[in-house]
Amino acid sequence: MATDAVAEPARVVLELESLGRLISALDRRGYRVIGPVLREGAIVYDVVERPEDLPRGFTADQSPGSYRLRDRHDETLFAYAAGPQSLKKFLHPAELRLFEAQRDAGAFKILDNGAPPGPYAFLGVRGCDLAALALEDRVLTGGQYTDRDYQRRRNGAFLVAVNCTEPAATCFCASMGAGPKAAGGFDLALTEIADPHRFVAEVGSLRGREILKELECRPAAPEDCSAAQAAIESATARMGRHIDTAGLPELLYDNFEHPRWDQVAARCLCCANCTNSCPTCFCTTLEDSTGIAGGRAERWRRWDSCFTLSHSYIHGGSIRSSAKSRYRQWLTHKLAFWVDQFGSFGCVGCGRCITWCPVGIDITEEVAALRGSDSSPAANGGPSDGR
Repeated sequence: MATDAVAEPARVVLELESLGRLISALDRRGYRVIGPVLREGAIVYDVVERPEDLPRGFTADQSPGSYRLRDRHDETLFAYAAGPQSLKKFLHPAELRLFEAQRDAGAFKILDNGAPPGPYAFLGVRGCDLAALALEDRVLTGGQYTDRDYQRRRNGAFLVAVNCTEPAATCFCASMGAGPKAAGGFDLALTEIADPHRFVAEVGSLRGREILKELECRPAAPEDCSAAQAAIESATARMGRHIDTAGLPELLYDNFEHPRWDQVAARCLCCANCTNSCPTCFCTTLEDSTGIAGGRAERWRRWDSCFTLSHSYIHGGSIRSSAKSRYRQWLTHKLAFWVDQFGSFGCVGCGRCITWCPVGIDITEEVAALRGSDSSPAANGGPSDGR
């Protein structure tokens, strides 16, 4: 579901006022604009109607098991790393009613489930989330069986990427080839430059070019492009963590009974926070319900997780009854089985699973431990945080 290609990506400079015009232009075209906002102590995705809705001057300090908002005391709008939510919240929602039926003259009549919301325009999408979106497209629409609801929500979505210039201590997208620069799949991509405050915009599709015609902008000068590139390179150099992906599937297959699995299982709560916050996890379960009088029935699809005991339940019990087996399944699926199934890793290095794990389990440390190397963040290319 890639956007229409543009042979010669154009780069222009937008001022802050043009960002409001961009939101208005998307709104006039019928898009529901979704972007970053401040909610309950975090930067999350929600409806955006004007630039004032964006988290101006805020960032978030992240470490294993910790997320704290912090005032930057400046005017930047996108100077933060990935928050707890990804586009999965809207395209592959946590709860979805698949159908509703009502008893009618002795038979059941399937009621209209209604059209999905949208079309969406996503503002502020990071490179890691664009990479995750490409993976979800491959899984949910690229095979023999298509998730029709996902496809309806995904089709026509307008994507405004923002190249990340402020990575968190838990980020490792550079080592996974997923950031901090958006590699493609966007309609427009912005790089925010703080001083003086402006955005260098790159066109990624014909739709993006048409939108850009309605905005006040000027051609990007060499110093604009240099500043944007320097900001991205600085983010790469300050990446908090790293995974060595060389021979990684084989490493996991050869260490199925490594003692490290027992050590991490002693800490893991099997709470499923990592899979809920992960932008590429797609497991679901089905639940049926009926009215008390038996005249109405519904079927719902809800997110599931390989960390729940019921996920691997078959007749007679669960085939992964221990925390050790469930954590091993999750990590090995992301970094080994996924390669066999889909030709790429199932992890984009966003670091959400590290930040939102209540006990601070760090996937980069676990991989390093399996390699037999020092498992500290410093040894993995980032600063140690003392956990």
